[in-house]
Amino acid sequence: MKQILTLSIMGLLCFPVAAWAAAGDEATHADDHHEDVLELPEVHVHGLPLNKDQQLGPVAKSTPWPAIPSSLDGKELDDWMKARLLVSRDAKVTVVVLEPAKHRELTSAGIVALSKWTFDPQMKGDEMVDGELTVRIHFRTR
Repeated sequence: MKQILTLSIMGLLCFPVAAWAAAGDEATHADDHHEDVLELPEVHVHGLPLNKDQQLGPVAKSTPWPAIPSSLDGKELDDWMKARLLVSRDAKVTVVVLEPAKHRELTSAGIVALSKWTFDPQMKGDEMVDGELTVRIHFRTR
């Protein structure tokens, strides 16, 4: 029985999960906008947990948005960055850039803003635990 279980787990690890996904299941940045309102602000963020009662990660208390740097004033932008926020059980935030924006100035503005975010730590029952969440910041001007 032990060998069969091991082989089954190995089989799951050897085959890519994408092979099991149905056609059209791939997530895209455009998918994030599916439920957005018609007009988006210059900067918006995807990935914030909203339901504190069913908390799966840290809950944001304050989320100051990054500003478009003055060096990019007047330029048409449609750029984004992806970051992981590590939130310790004592609510200290560490920002890890997963995918920088094409414009270095936007990545810097994103890091500065994300570093100012505050959170209630992730909970496991009544115990505070380390948590994380991944967000994507979209910078867009016309």
